[in-house]
Formats: sequence, C-alpha cells, structure tokens
Amino acid sequence: MNRHVCRRTVSAVCAALAVTLAPVLASSPASAAEAVAPGVTYESFTVTSAHGPVVGYLVRADLRNPQVSLDLLHPASVGARETVSGMATAQHAVAGVNGDFFNISETHEGVPATGSSVGPEIAEGRDLKFAVPDGQRFGPAMAPGDSTRDVFGMGVDHRARLATLELAGTAHTSRGTFAVDGLNQYALPVDGIGLYTHDWGTVSRARAACGTDTDRSAPCSANTAEVVVRQGHVVSQSDTPGAGDIPADTEVLLGRDGGADTLRALQPGDHVQIGTRMSARALPSFEFAVGGFRILSGGQPLPKLDAATLAPRTGAGVSADGRTVYLLTIDGRTAGSTGASVAELADMLRSFGAVDAMNLDGGGSSTVAVAEGSQVAVKNAPSDGAERPVANGIGVFTRR
Repeated sequence: MNRHVCRRTVSAVCAALAVTLAPVLASSPASAAEAVAPGVTYESFTVTSAHGPVVGYLVRADLRNPQVSLDLLHPASVGARETVSGMATAQHAVAGVNGDFFNISETHEGVPATGSSVGPEIAEGRDLKFAVPDGQRFGPAMAPGDSTRDVFGMGVDHRARLATLELAGTAHTSRGTFAVDGLNQYALPVDGIGLYTHDWGTVSRARAACGTDTDRSAPCSANTAEVVVRQGHVVSQSDTPGAGDIPADTEVLLGRDGGADTLRALQPGDHVQIGTRMSARALPSFEFAVGGFRILSGGQPLPKLDAATLAPRTGAGVSADGRTVYLLTIDGRTAGSTGASVAELADMLRSFGAVDAMNLDGGGSSTVAVAEGSQVAVKNAPSDGAERPVANGIGVFTRR
C-alpha cells in the first residue's frame, strides 16, 4: 500500500502500519486490542490506501506463554469441509482463521471435487495428508521457489515457523519394496502411488489420477490400480479408484501410470507393511502444520508477488524468535473494504512484526472467528455473504 491513513493512532496495529507503510496519519475511529485469553489478543483496524479503504482483523498469539498453542482446525475427514467458526467451536479454540487453498471445483467430467486441501496437514502431531504436485494446486501464482510442500506450523519446541516438508514413504511387500509418494491427497504425481487411510473420508479417490504434475486440467489417467490392505495383508485389487469409508484397520494403495503397474504385481494374501512420515530437514518435528505459500522471508517480501489483484486475504506470520504469531484477515469486495493484493498482505504482516509469513486461502474463504464467552463469533464480513465451508484452518488454543 503506497499511502495509508490509520483510523486512530493509539491502536497498536495502526502504530505499526504508520511506521512502515504511511508517512501521514489522520484521526478517525478504530478498535483497540482486546484480550481474548491470556497471551491472545484480537483487534480490527481500517487503513486507507490508494485504492480505497481496507478493513483488517489481527489475532496475535504469544507462544512464550506455555498455556498458548496452535493446532489445525479441521473437519472429521480430509475430504470434507466445515466453517471456521464450526471447527473452532468443536475443537474449543479461542480464535481461528481459515487455512489452505483446496479442491473446491473440478473440470474433469464425472469426477467430484474432494474438498481436500492443496498442501500438507498435521494435527496434534499426527500426519493427516501430504501435498499435491505444484501444477495441481489452486490459488494465486506462487513466488519463485515456493512449493505446495511449504507449511506454516508449530514445532514440538513450541515455536512457530515456516518450512518445506518432505514425505518419506515405503511399502514392504512379499514381492518387493516400493516407494509411496502420497498420503490422502487429491492429486498424485504421475507414475506415483498414494496411501489412503481412514482420515481420507468417504469421497471418491478418482480425482487422484487426474491432471499431471504440471497441468491440473489434463485428462485423467486410464492406467490406474487400487489395492486394499487389511491388517497387513492384501484383500482385494481393482483397476479403478474406489470411494466410501476406509475402516481404521484398512489402508488403500492407489497407483497411476507406472505406479499402477507396480501395484498389479500384488495378489490377495500378500503381506504389506506401509510406513509414511512427513518432516522438514534439520528442524524439530511439527505438532501442527498447514499449507499455503510464502510471501515474507527473513523480513523481506518474496519477489514477484502479485501487487495488482485486490481480494479478501488471510495470512499467517511469525516473529524472528518463533514466539509471536500474527493471523491477519482482510475484508474485500465490499464498499467498506476494497481488499488487498498479495504484496500488500506481505507488507502489512511485516509492519506488525512478522519476519516470515505465508499467504493462505482468500476470497470467500477468508474468515476470522474469536471466542466471546462460550460462543465463537465470526468477526469479519465474508465476501460470499456467509461463512464458506473450508478444508482447514489455524486454531489458537489456551489451556484453562
């Protein structure tokens, strides 16, 4: 934002914006920060840019307080959607914002959208899903060097950070060993094999074999194979991806192209032992992680961020020491708020104190919800006119 006018200079948010973004201030009403819980605050603000008024909402979480933590807001299954307020209420979060982009629409005839997110998900230290190939993602263009494997999360050291996750997956069988390239994701790499578990849900797995690593709209592969493994043994095989609930004692391996050829070697009764693990090199394990794409690194906006497209936005930032988290939501597409560009979102997060930051899903998905007594209330004005069910979110939690 080239010129910002802050509505009330006593606001902590306005003061931060003033230092970094605006040489000139004018007085007008705004809200001051409210304590949501010990170590967690919320405030709204309005700035005036060259393209009009911009209304924003900031949740700040202090991880130096051992009672404050972050975790994934998520529905009952990976292939499902729920509102931010609904997930925050069900999981007893004190605040939350929407998370990653997701498979909300589908161009492949007869193939349903899964509702599943683009990037990885880790909740309560448990891996729920991995990332689709870069060419299969939804959302605005990423900065050079960004990946669908990038996450914002909190480690077992109780520090928030951005990182790039890798999946190490292997299937040991009585007929040999092969790599597992995916976990509960709506798109597998070409020639890949993915693992699907009870966490996936009931939605069809057909989408996993559609598109390519570079083209989301490419046709679905005609060469697929699916193997059902129950209690460590193959119980059935099919040439088409299935649907329906996967019992807790059952795993499904789905292969496309060369991966399908590998799976066809397995026969009912064969022993299969499958293991997968997501991790970031040389970093502590994650207690929580959600996908998005990087917009701020080492205190500097990444190159070639979109500076023109205005929309509702949601972003997550973290201080240099990993102890302060900034969850920012911007309203847009209304007379009262024009929205912001991705580049402006990066500038605003930096102005609050974020050194590293990630862009999350925006548009009609952008939502911030905060606890008010026993209820969780939506604070922003979702551009769809109502809360949109989303794939996941970032929740702020306190021990009481």
